[in-house]
Amino acid sequence: MTPTTNVPSFGKRFGVSLLLGIPGIVALVGYIYLTTPPSAVPSGLSLPLLAVLSSVNPLLLLGVACLLGAYAAPRVGLNSYAIDRMGTGDGIWQRLRNDVGLAVGIGILGGVLIVVLDAVLMPFVAQDLPHSVIGTTRPTVLDVLAYVPVRFLYGGITEELMLRFGLMSVLAFVGWRITGHRTDGPGPVVMWASIVVSAVLFGVGHLPALAQSVDLTPALIARTVLLNAVAGILFGWLYWRRSLEVAMVAHASFHVPLVVLSLVRVALV
Repeated sequence: MTPTTNVPSFGKRFGVSLLLGIPGIVALVGYIYLTTPPSAVPSGLSLPLLAVLSSVNPLLLLGVACLLGAYAAPRVGLNSYAIDRMGTGDGIWQRLRNDVGLAVGIGILGGVLIVVLDAVLMPFVAQDLPHSVIGTTRPTVLDVLAYVPVRFLYGGITEELMLRFGLMSVLAFVGWRITGHRTDGPGPVVMWASIVVSAVLFGVGHLPALAQSVDLTPALIARTVLLNAVAGILFGWLYWRRSLEVAMVAHASFHVPLVVLSLVRVALV
């Protein structure tokens, strides 16, 4: 794939990508506001303020990712129908529809794969997890449904902007420059390296939150990184070979089996 040359300005690409990620941030704020019990609000803070403050870190990460992606993505030939707007005369749906089936299929299969892998790995880490983590809590149907917008908007769109458009694009750009091939786009080795590294870093990024509730062990670290990295590799391949929007559709579809499994668990409890 060769780098894209006919693209909008850096400022327009940054602005469009940032706007695409805002609904996910709003969904996260809304979820925290609706589900945080008053007893969990720190002294001196109101619930609305706590919810808004919770958006600061992801908003900063989104902004940095959009800056990086706006610069790097067109230089390594990574495309987005919404962000690039290359004047083909076709709308986003016309360009996306041929790949929707592939994206949904890969996303759902990826979700099922993660569920199976989690079940296979659970015996190796169950002794390291407190009961509150492995399932003695009692979520309700409303709890599960309240999290759906976060899964689809924040996970499906905002995280793809952070991990694929931002991190993966800049890794591909850096790898391309390091290898010295400055006239053509990055080759498969560089692209696969950027896909895998960005996926693994995504898994590593889940460790601090996990460490707040459990003592990390080698088995827990490996499980957490693996489960998150597998899906990231699938989405990264779609971003490389298709477009950012195809990766977003796959990521959103990935959550469908997880939502269904959560609802089944609620019904069986």
